[in-house]
Amino acid sequence: MRLLFVGDVVGNLGMKMVEQYLPLLKKDLKPQVTIVNGENVTKVGRGINEKLFKQLMNAGADVVTLGNHAWNNEEIFSFIDDTKKLIRPLNYPGKDVPGNGYCQLNVNGTQVAIINLQGRIFMEETDDPFAEIDRLVEQLKKDQVKVIFVDMHAETTSEKKAMALYLDGKISALVGTHTHVQTSDAHVLNKGTAFLTDVGMTGPDDGVIGMEYEPVIKRFLTSRPSRFTVEENGSKVLSACLIDVDNQTGLAKAIKPILICKEHPYVG
Repeated sequence: MRLLFVGDVVGNLGMKMVEQYLPLLKKDLKPQVTIVNGENVTKVGRGINEKLFKQLMNAGADVVTLGNHAWNNEEIFSFIDDTKKLIRPLNYPGKDVPGNGYCQLNVNGTQVAIINLQGRIFMEETDDPFAEIDRLVEQLKKDQVKVIFVDMHAETTSEKKAMALYLDGKISALVGTHTHVQTSDAHVLNKGTAFLTDVGMTGPDDGVIGMEYEPVIKRFLTSRPSRFTVEENGSKVLSACLIDVDNQTGLAKAIKPILICKEHPYVG
């Protein structure tokens, strides 16, 4: 089983990169499942709407994951319950949370689960992700789901690595999102789970993690509030990773980061 995961799509430039390069990546790499994190895809860089969700799906996504900005666009409440392919963090607190925290696909007879988790360090309050993932993985194993992928949307590297080690050998892969900078630690852990601290972002490459840089610098210089706006000009980046999984064991065989930008042009 081959999985392709594209990190945090930010604003209009992020969508342009997805529409330009995702069809090429799928043609050349031939993944069976393509996952895209779309929690920053609106033009303001927060949340998603139905039109943009459909654009991501039309560009080649099989599943769209979210994160801490899942509810920033109120339109999501009108359609998230109607699609199993758009998933929010599994460990959101409260009863009757809209949508689902995971989805399950049948890929040529192999059961594949895609899960979205959110960390708790320096993030909004959520339920315990360790307890929630324990319950779900146990259920999936009983249902003979072999391939399990987790998008861990979290702020700190330590929480992402701790979760990966906690799940090592129980899931196929855990890849981090949220911090928008691709890390260089892609590897398969000792018990067979592929791990990458952060896959990186897809969108504007000249700002600060997708935002225009002047207001960000102003906030650092003055410690006063400053309105952040998504960068609409300049160079662009697409960050992703490719994961190969053994269908029989559900364990990873390899993980490879992908970076497309002016310094790393796509050559196919």
